[in-house]
Amino acid sequence: MKFVKWTFAAMWLFMGAACQDSEVDPNGPVTLTNSDFRNNTDGWIAEVTDYSTAQEEIIEFQSGHKALPEPLDVSKKSFMISGHNRSDDLFMFLKKKVTGLKPNQTYSIDFEVELASKYGDNSVGIGGSPGGSVYLKAGVLATEPKKVKEGDDYRLNIDKGNQATGSDAVPVLGNIGAGNDATQYKLIQRSTTQPITAKTNSAGELWLLVGTDSGFEGLTTLYYNKIKVVAEVKPGN
Repeated sequence: MKFVKWTFAAMWLFMGAACQDSEVDPNGPVTLTNSDFRNNTDGWIAEVTDYSTAQEEIIEFQSGHKALPEPLDVSKKSFMISGHNRSDDLFMFLKKKVTGLKPNQTYSIDFEVELASKYGDNSVGIGGSPGGSVYLKAGVLATEPKKVKEGDDYRLNIDKGNQATGSDAVPVLGNIGAGNDATQYKLIQRSTTQPITAKTNSAGELWLLVGTDSGFEGLTTLYYNKIKVVAEVKPGN
């Protein structure tokens, strides 16, 4: 009798699981990444571009898996990125490859980014505001975004726009201003106002990008705390 009861119980569990699976939309939202950098950089890679070859030794570019700065919780790790804009233009970015998507499929993709900034919206600096003139961008591409040399300058191999202007693939999420009177680090949140459209390559891969396009000629040091990216198959594709 006990065997029969266990058999029926197993059958009901199996049927329940099957019903749940049948209700899952294969084209529904899928999380491409949900990085909190608690233990590591989670596959993100830091790079910098938009500077001349003569400035290579003076842009002071640094990045790494670092503790959040005070007065935030210094026991919590983040992805720090820092650089000195020497010529009214510097693009510091993180990139990550994601796999396992449908090949040659068009997706609608949304970003949620949380980072630590200490730069005031109305702060004053050379070339522009340290907070109001440094623009956070996010993008999705089928090819790897990377630094390329063009003459005496280093540029990004894809169109990201310039400073306050983004592109279709790499829109502006906002600036890095942490409030009008900010002088200490605080966590700020930025997100896409409308989905980014991107098509996977033949291997079902995409590259994610998050970075800052600077119009402030000075040192900017930021700490990425969370990056979440969600994709959904675009209707009609």
